[in-house]
Amino acid sequence: MEKIRIAILGYGNLGRGIECAVGQNEDMELTAVFTRRDPSAVKTVSGVPVYGADKLPEKKDEIDVLMLCGGSATDLPAQTPAYAADFNVIDSFDTHARIPEHFDAVDRAAREGGKVAMISVGWDPGMFSLNRLYANAILRCGRDYTFWGKGVSQGHSDAIRRIDGVKDARQYTVPVESAVNAVRACENPELTTRQKHTRECYVVAEEGADRGRIEQEIKTMPNYFADYDTTVHFITQEELLRDHAGIPHGGTVIRTGRTGVDGKHNHVIEYSLKLDSNPEFTACVLTAYARAVYRMNREGMTGCKTVFDVAPAYLSAMSPEEMRASLL
Repeated sequence: MEKIRIAILGYGNLGRGIECAVGQNEDMELTAVFTRRDPSAVKTVSGVPVYGADKLPEKKDEIDVLMLCGGSATDLPAQTPAYAADFNVIDSFDTHARIPEHFDAVDRAAREGGKVAMISVGWDPGMFSLNRLYANAILRCGRDYTFWGKGVSQGHSDAIRRIDGVKDARQYTVPVESAVNAVRACENPELTTRQKHTRECYVVAEEGADRGRIEQEIKTMPNYFADYDTTVHFITQEELLRDHAGIPHGGTVIRTGRTGVDGKHNHVIEYSLKLDSNPEFTACVLTAYARAVYRMNREGMTGCKTVFDVAPAYLSAMSPEEMRASLL
């Protein structure tokens, strides 16, 4: 079997998740990990070699798909267009409002290089995006709702840790159960940000820190907590490591709609995820789409793509005959 040669740029939680996911796919092999850190200080679980990121140009003939595992704030807006000219690439860019401009920059580079670049792959954007599209296409008269959690928001947790006097923190996004139930009952509620989710913060304060000030700074932080009902719990480092060491997440996409001449028949389409490990699940989605990137480029396609552009058959390691026999 000819295997798809995968390389990883960035060996954090997502990179390690991809390393594991590639090992679960018989038609793939991980050939290398690239890092901006000192390569000698990075040890991979699988034992594949680690190189400095500056070595990527030397290895481009040994890589079918380069998986970019940087952050959406500063890494991917620069990295994805930079590498798309020389590699088939895939990223998990998740700043929803900036996806159009990211797409344009990556598309230009990928078309110039004759490569396929897949952006914004994961569960949201990604799997949730697909389910919103399918539901919209099916129930034309309806309304969309997306609820996230209960799960750890890594960005919000980091924002709390940047507050003076905070030693460590975890923040959970929690859907409001009454709002979810109203949607499922086809009540079609108009929901504000505050009505859809609450935020729970578990904070380890430094010794002697003003806890009242810390709580106030959290609850009034614009763009993060000010628009939500937020609860702050102060706990010890030991309690945080014991009870909040994981990175679970998930959520639900719901579309409600009506059909019939008088619209009297209600319908609910729902897609739900409950994830023990956000980065490991995201890694599995990226790995499936890496297969699609490889196949699409082999067929002569170029340019930037999103999950909307990928036929489901490109994702599976099964043959068309196997898919028809077991899944259709």
